[in-house]
Amino acid sequence: QSVGRGRWRMSKSWTLLSHHAHVLIALDRDPDYTIDQIAQILGITSRSVVNLINDLVDDGYVSKTKDGRNNHYEINKDAPLRHSTSEGKTVGQLISSLGRLSKD
Repeated sequence: QSVGRGRWRMSKSWTLLSHHAHVLIALDRDPDYTIDQIAQILGITSRSVVNLINDLVDDGYVSKTKDGRNNHYEINKDAPLRHSTSEGKTVGQLISSLGRLSKD
């Protein structure tokens, strides 16, 4: 399936950003989101969100602290993007360039 009019048609079957990037954007919106809330926003399973967050924590992009029964996440906005096409750019620059999610 595709979306759009005229010459430019966009696929509904994939997104331009990875799920890792979408998690970062969601956590920038609210660092106290629960796993289930992030899963609902991204349209993926809670287990997938856990795996994505673990990747981000393990590689130094996000830190996680306990706040009672919940987690609080902090994004390392100075962390470098890893792909050679993004050399010299940071996570913070990526999030800033994409804008923040609006709160409903």
